[in-house]
Amino acid sequence: MEIGYGSSSARDLASSSYSSPSSSSSSAGSASMPTRAVKIIPLQHPDTTSFAGDSSVWPNALFTGWGSKIKRMTAVEWIDLFLPCCRWIRTYKWREYLQLDLMAGITVGVMLVPQAMSYAKLAGLQPIYGLYSGFVPIFVYAIFGSSRQLAIGPVALVSLLVSNVLGEIVDSSDELYTELAILLAFMVGILECMMGLLRLGWLIRFISHSVISGFTTASAVVIALSQVKYFLGYDVVRSSKIVPLIKSIISGIDKFSWPPFVMGSVILVVIQVMKHLGKSRKCLRFLRAAGPLTAVVLGTTFVKIFHPSSITLVGEIPSGLPKFSIPKGFQYAKSLISTALLITGVAILESVGIAKALAAKNGYELDSNQELFGLGVANIFGSFFSAYPTTGSFSRSAVNHESGAKTGLSGIIAGLIMGCALLFLTPLFEHIPQCALAAIVISAVISLVDYEEAIFLWRVNKKDLLLWTITATTTLFLGIEIGVLVGVGVSLAFVIHESANPHIAILGRLPGTTVYRNIKQYPEAYTYHGIVIVRIDAPIYFANISYIKDRLREYEIAVDKSSRRGPEVERIYFVILEMAPVTYIDSSAVQALKDLYHEYKSREIQLAISNPNREVLLTLSKAGVVELIGKEWYFVRVHDAVQVCLQHVESLNETPKTSNPLPGDRPSFLQRLLKHTEESSSSSDLESGNNVRSDSKNVDPSLEPLLPRKS
Repeated sequence: MEIGYGSSSARDLASSSYSSPSSSSSSAGSASMPTRAVKIIPLQHPDTTSFAGDSSVWPNALFTGWGSKIKRMTAVEWIDLFLPCCRWIRTYKWREYLQLDLMAGITVGVMLVPQAMSYAKLAGLQPIYGLYSGFVPIFVYAIFGSSRQLAIGPVALVSLLVSNVLGEIVDSSDELYTELAILLAFMVGILECMMGLLRLGWLIRFISHSVISGFTTASAVVIALSQVKYFLGYDVVRSSKIVPLIKSIISGIDKFSWPPFVMGSVILVVIQVMKHLGKSRKCLRFLRAAGPLTAVVLGTTFVKIFHPSSITLVGEIPSGLPKFSIPKGFQYAKSLISTALLITGVAILESVGIAKALAAKNGYELDSNQELFGLGVANIFGSFFSAYPTTGSFSRSAVNHESGAKTGLSGIIAGLIMGCALLFLTPLFEHIPQCALAAIVISAVISLVDYEEAIFLWRVNKKDLLLWTITATTTLFLGIEIGVLVGVGVSLAFVIHESANPHIAILGRLPGTTVYRNIKQYPEAYTYHGIVIVRIDAPIYFANISYIKDRLREYEIAVDKSSRRGPEVERIYFVILEMAPVTYIDSSAVQALKDLYHEYKSREIQLAISNPNREVLLTLSKAGVVELIGKEWYFVRVHDAVQVCLQHVESLNETPKTSNPLPGDRPSFLQRLLKHTEESSSSSDLESGNNVRSDSKNVDPSLEPLLPRKS
């Protein structure tokens, strides 16, 4: 449906409803002025009385949605919700999947055993607790976890966090240290389950990728420096800050020992070469997973043959499966809350991130909240069997996926291999050199140094590079907790700044079309005298409305007349707000919009609104802004608003002609019909963007067909 302005049927409506601020003084002239038919699409205004249900409280609407969803769930869907493993068990293709899952599980299991012992040493625990952490949680996650390729267990970053916080409470040789590490696993599991059940996984979206990359890069450097002591042959202070670590390394250089340094360096080179070959050549893919096991075998063989006294060994490791026990040390729980929250955040970023990526690659959907719940249950059960906090591993999950894992059965196979190691292989682990385990840790964290991200940010976005640098620097020099807090704080500050200072553009018309775009992006676009078209590219709320009002005042004063067309006037008479990108408007913004309207009215400027969405228009209607501005000043398209406003601007420059022409001077019916046909044709050409005329030689190129040509 279209409404024509300037036609005989709508001329009265145009002159009464769309009156410019000065049209009242020249109504006689404008009434007799020849006008071209202007066709606009009427905007459908919502009936506020019919949307009474929308005013219901948000939580009630949310719970109503959840309630209806729960009622529609079948018994099978309920089982899948609490036991996600049933999804792949029902559709398991034994002939196609079994061999792949067996190979992937064996590969990851062989990789996990030495890594688990290495990460336990990094956490300040005995190696046996790393093996325990890679046993029970794997089986629990295979049942409650929704990812089919994620390999969970001890990881370097969480181990460093455990070491950092517990080292400030108690000495690592104390039995309380181990009890608190197990208690931390229980607390992390509770937090993950609560966040999963309350569906709060979205909170982590406020941490940008730049913060994550800067944090992991700095943490990798700290982890590597903390393991250097096993290469150098003397103790280094336990710290999460780079300065104390470097000072301790330099101060003890006189105690340097060559044998562990040479052995550790050789093993590290071997692991890196195997990892590179495994990544670069598909036929040698198994070498990537076999690297840690090769390091352990080489180190143990060397020690068995030569018995070097200067190389420290792992020592006695108890054999047997972990026993059930209740976590202890709850009186220290308050001091562990911040670390538990931090580890939970790392779990969401590391585990859920890679789980979603693997799910997309393997063609199934993954609910991040359900995944978080599965990780929480795995940590809770693990804490009852002497495990410290576990989460998904980037390296082992990548190996699991590359080895062809199809379901959670691969995780169960890896858990069985860990169980066999606990039952039968622990006597062999006594002779593993400490420098070999350190080489495994250093090899694992080298890939976390994300210098490529910094180079990418330098090319793409300097602001994100600044965020990356701040996070990495504060983590290195002030510690992990402060580094994360500063990084997240600066990231949120950037978000708030962008939200409070939204992008606002002045729109111009692309030649030959009815399309309006940013004049900075499209220099060929032009504007009209007396009219400013502004697009607000963000929701309007209390934090940014002052900025928006300031920019509107600037645009009203700073007028670039070089690219303007149409009737020349001395000032701005119309401000058109393109509100298509505005998804939300709050009460503060509504009040500010009222104030802006009255401010414009006092200066004889008319405000027009273009293309508001349903929610925004409904809010404006309820607040009385629609009636205040006038329904006739709300438009579907920017072009409709420009046509109506331009007619009023043109009327300011028109001089009244003879109001009562002589009867003999009136055109005949045939002449009027031909003239009407020409005007309709030119209008349709304009709407389609085709403004080429046969008499283009006589057309002033500075004038656009939107205006009636003067004879």
